[in-house]
Amino acid sequence: MNSFKSDFLTIMQERGFIHQCSNFEGLDAKLCEGPQVAYCGYDPTGPSLHVGHMVSMMMMHWFQECGHRPLTLVGGATAMIGDPSFKDKTRPLLTREEIEKNIASIKQNFSSYIRYGDGPLDARMVNNADWILGLNYMNFLRDYGTCFTINRMLSFDSVKLRLDREQPLTFLEFNYMIMQGYDFLHLYESYGAILQMGGSDQWGNMINGVDLTHKKKGKELFVLTVPLLTTASGQKMGKTEGGAVWLRADMTSPYDYWQYWRNTEDADVGKFLRLFTTLPIEEIKKLESFKDAEINEAKKILAFETTKILHGEAAAKLAAETARQTFEQGGVGADLPVLSLSEEVLEAGICVVDLFRQSGLVESNGEAKRLIQGGGARVNDETVHDGQQVLTLDDFTTQGYIKLSSGRKKHVLVKKTF
Repeated sequence: MNSFKSDFLTIMQERGFIHQCSNFEGLDAKLCEGPQVAYCGYDPTGPSLHVGHMVSMMMMHWFQECGHRPLTLVGGATAMIGDPSFKDKTRPLLTREEIEKNIASIKQNFSSYIRYGDGPLDARMVNNADWILGLNYMNFLRDYGTCFTINRMLSFDSVKLRLDREQPLTFLEFNYMIMQGYDFLHLYESYGAILQMGGSDQWGNMINGVDLTHKKKGKELFVLTVPLLTTASGQKMGKTEGGAVWLRADMTSPYDYWQYWRNTEDADVGKFLRLFTTLPIEEIKKLESFKDAEINEAKKILAFETTKILHGEAAAKLAAETARQTFEQGGVGADLPVLSLSEEVLEAGICVVDLFRQSGLVESNGEAKRLIQGGGARVNDETVHDGQQVLTLDDFTTQGYIKLSSGRKKHVLVKKTF
């Protein structure tokens, strides 16, 4: 274990963020000199970031907390290529319009973790479309093409894996690492960025920027990567049976987000408290020592703290109270997801299988039937035994809803529109 002098690297190490660094000693010394600039890059391939992006976002949070300035780079240009790193096939190409729409959408994700503004240490969002799309192709090749060798580019694991599988790697995708390397040089020249942070799968792309800047400017820049996270059971972070866990409330509700963290495996509680909350290390050590039934209290704290950071304290409290009422009292909390149906539809009646599918508790009628056969489907806390059952207005409770449940932890309220 390294012994660091800088606050940032000390925090990164004690909280489990560090996987690789291009030069630990050099970066540590640079961070001790005074405020520095670092960035993380995100390709806007969708309308929201997801839980898998949170590690790098928390790194930027701590970077700013330690008195430095973070930049969030959105790949308005590189998203038009698509990152081929460790991918089995070429990604579908996005249009300029789709990319711009995604950029506008994901901006709100970052502000929960870092502070934007006009101050010297306030974060800033930058878009590589601003400096890449206007490049002259021949001039770029002459100025920078000589700094990259095919030999070295083929040596990176992200490329070798694709070629070893005899899967095609297009010339378009091959240029991605050159563009990402050029980003680092540009951000150094324009903003003084000396550090790029990201996942370990980006190591080769990130090192290209270090090498390019050294060749063109004679300056040493730094790369710091985090391990690619999986759960204790080997599942990819941010994925559930229902799909990705998004960082937008209209795509993953605060209640569902809270539930995701509440369902953390016992073996992951300590690790996730370190990575995804700002709780002091001493408090985390106490929480991760909990055993048996006590560990559930630590999971609730993890769920509350992560939800508070993203959605605010009020939303976190509401999600926690909804869970308490739903699971501990058998009631209904105010934050449960709602499916609204017209009075006409409900008067005519709707098959319980169709209703479970429409609610989002299952993805298909077949899955709903299997849930019923396995005894996991409940209506108003009563187990459903008949997949042909039809629900109508007569099934509404006196409180004005039908409560659908899949297992113990997934619930939806059916309400009528007027």
